[in-house]
Amino acid sequence: MENIRSVSELKRAIQLLENEQTINGQLLKDQLCITYNTYRPLNLIKMTLEEVTSPPYLINEILRTSIGLAAGYISKKIFVGKSGNMIRQFLGTIIQLGVTNVTTQRSDTIRTIGQFLFQHLFHKRE
Repeated sequence: MENIRSVSELKRAIQLLENEQTINGQLLKDQLCITYNTYRPLNLIKMTLEEVTSPPYLINEILRTSIGLAAGYISKKIFVGKSGNMIRQFLGTIIQLGVTNVTTQRSDTIRTIGQFLFQHLFHKRE
């Protein structure tokens, strides 16, 4: 601001500062309302559900879970086979849970290895 030399300039400067304070106060109130509405529990739940059900995330999770379940099921079938032995079936279930868990947790690594093998096995040699 420039130097104030008269009473009228002082009154004008005070009026400008009061107007600026009123505008800033209203902006602060508006931002407070936006922040309050954003962090209400219902809105937090709604935003989380929207994020979780968005197509890329949902498709990746379904694919990862499906691959884990399939790998676990196949490993149990390989270990147990057509055996009627209760202990072998119990161990097969434990193996199935373990393979499903590991496959689901390490799906990115498994996908990378699968892509590498696919590229090298089916790559045309010149």
